[in-house]
Amino acid sequence: MATEILVIPKPAYNVLHRLTGESRPDVALSLALKDLMRFRLEEVRSRIAAFESKYGMPFSDFEQGLETGKIPEPYSYPVENDYLDWEAAGSDVVALEEAAQWMA
Repeated sequence: MATEILVIPKPAYNVLHRLTGESRPDVALSLALKDLMRFRLEEVRSRIAAFESKYGMPFSDFEQGLETGKIPEPYSYPVENDYLDWEAAGSDVVALEEAAQWMA
């Protein structure tokens, strides 16, 4: 089995070491990536919660409300923008959770 070599520049290694306290670069990088994914997941879930609070419903109900006319002004810029951002946040959660499984 071939071994892949990853070269981490000294400044990046120093930052990883300082952030994680780990001297082994592979472990430090893994820890830093896990923290980054956890942070990003929290951020995206917070955005989703803000939309759920704003509209008083989960995305699936919001999407259905757009189709059935229950959401006022469904074609206005703010509503369409919220739809796109909310949908993207849901996709981000799925992608980040999948990536987190790779790091387990």
